[in-house]
Amino acid sequence: MKVAKDLVAASATPMVLGILAEEDSYGYAILKRINELSGGELDWTEGLLYPLLHRLERLGHVQSDWRTVAGERRRKYYRVTDSGLAELAEQRRQWAAVVNTLKEVWRGPDGPRLLAAVPTGGCA
Repeated sequence: MKVAKDLVAASATPMVLGILAEEDSYGYAILKRINELSGGELDWTEGLLYPLLHRLERLGHVQSDWRTVAGERRRKYYRVTDSGLAELAEQRRQWAAVVNTLKEVWRGPDGPRLLAAVPTGGCA
């Protein structure tokens, strides 16, 4: 099962900022990390990632620089800024509200019956 495009788009910013909050990274490594963390459910392409990174850079949430690691080609590394960390905190707050609301909706008025019907692994 692949995640719907609108959910991928909505969650892209907090995912990228979260990964960059762990450590500086470059495009391919970010794509690989998303794939690993999602168990393959989120198979992002460069066409999704790079426009997002460029937008985050324009907004001042990330900065980039070119680096050369011994024996490898030059790569553009991205790092989260203080503004990006503040945005990540706000995104986390908003996503927690969404997740908590979904849990309540799926729980339903009769208790856990609806929640039990929701497949595990892909939902909040």
